[in-house]
Amino acid sequence: MSAFLFANITINDPDKFALYRDQVGPVIAAYGGRYLVRGGAIHPIEGTPGLNRVVILQFDSMAALEKFYHSPEYAPLITLRQSCTVSNAAMIEGIAA
Repeated sequence: MSAFLFANITINDPDKFALYRDQVGPVIAAYGGRYLVRGGAIHPIEGTPGLNRVVILQFDSMAALEKFYHSPEYAPLITLRQSCTVSNAAMIEGIAA
C-alpha cells in the first residue's frame, strides 16, 4: 500500500531553501520516492486551507517512507529545511488500488 508525505511549507529564506531543494530530490529518489506535487499555484475552493508551498511525495509503503525520512542522508537536509522554513508535514497511508 502506498504512503504519502504531505508538507505545507512557508519559506523564510529563499536562497537557503534553494540549497535544500537542489539536494533533496536525489535522496527522495534513492529511497524510491517520487514527487506528485512540488509547489505550484494553489486555488482554494472550500474554506481557508492556509496552504503555502505544498509538496506531496509518494512511496511504495509506509516502511519505505519512514526509511527515507529517518535516513542519514536526509537528516542534514531536515536541519537545513528547518533553518529556512516553517514546515508542517505528515505521513499518510494510502489505500490499496
